[in-house]
Amino acid sequence: MEQREKNLLGIGFVVLGMLIFSLQDVAVKRFSGQYPILEIVLFRSLTALPVTLLFFRGEGRHGLPTTRRPLLEIIRGGFYFLSFTTYMMGVAALPLGDMAAIRNSAPLMITLLSAMFLGEGISLPRWLGLLTGFVGVLLIVQPGTATFNLGSVFALIATLFYALNVILTRKLHRTDSSATMAFYSSLVYLGASFLLAPLSMLVGEVPDAHPSIAFLFAPWRIPSPLDLLIMLGLGLVWAAGMYCIARAYSLGQAPVVAPFEYSSLPINILWGMLLWHHLPTAIMLSGATLTLLSGLYLIYRERRESMLKVETKP
Repeated sequence: MEQREKNLLGIGFVVLGMLIFSLQDVAVKRFSGQYPILEIVLFRSLTALPVTLLFFRGEGRHGLPTTRRPLLEIIRGGFYFLSFTTYMMGVAALPLGDMAAIRNSAPLMITLLSAMFLGEGISLPRWLGLLTGFVGVLLIVQPGTATFNLGSVFALIATLFYALNVILTRKLHRTDSSATMAFYSSLVYLGASFLLAPLSMLVGEVPDAHPSIAFLFAPWRIPSPLDLLIMLGLGLVWAAGMYCIARAYSLGQAPVVAPFEYSSLPINILWGMLLWHHLPTAIMLSGATLTLLSGLYLIYRERRESMLKVETKP
């Protein structure tokens, strides 16, 4: 009974985390026609970086986070930066529900990349699950049709870089704490924003550009006090969401909690309907359902295969 209550609390925290992260998507979509991406990332990082130091103190450590694998930390931070930036470009052009549906393909990419880079085997049932999931992605993106949106490409790129980030996280977790990784990621975010800002300013506004491209090269301008507060607050939103997710997995069992990360889909669909009157299409919902079921099946297969390995150990 005690574990059951912890699982329920864990589920509550993960759903709350998805709700908090969705607020970031809402804010980014609101800013997409007003400010460039790098300006938003810069102000967000100014708040997020000191928050990671609070996480570091929360782990009972002192001073600044250090790592024995700085190159991997920088590469991981770069992947995270590219993932977040391209994700924001996708948000500028797509309904939030579509973005969440494409993002739900992350477990498929993580499974595939784990086999490629970590040598993790994939059984035939899991291959079938992967194939089903990617069919769902194709239904959502609809390449080659009149309804195809370039923003879908940026959403897929964002998901790919996120999956690569997860692969590196598995490697770094053996030596670096979660707070250490969060610190270096935020540091890379901040550095990349400063380094790339002159480039975006040099290119300047692109006339008649796709919304994703226009968001990247929008002219820099001084934000209003309210907008500045929201941009800085995005760092706190990230911290609150990360806390909820960490709390969820510390309380509940991962196989029980993980499926509820898919709650981001109905949450984002609801925001899209309420704020922008975006109604999901039948084809998108069909693709999202296939992707969701595929992800849940992969979680189930991974848990079952892990249990079998434990049982067969001498």
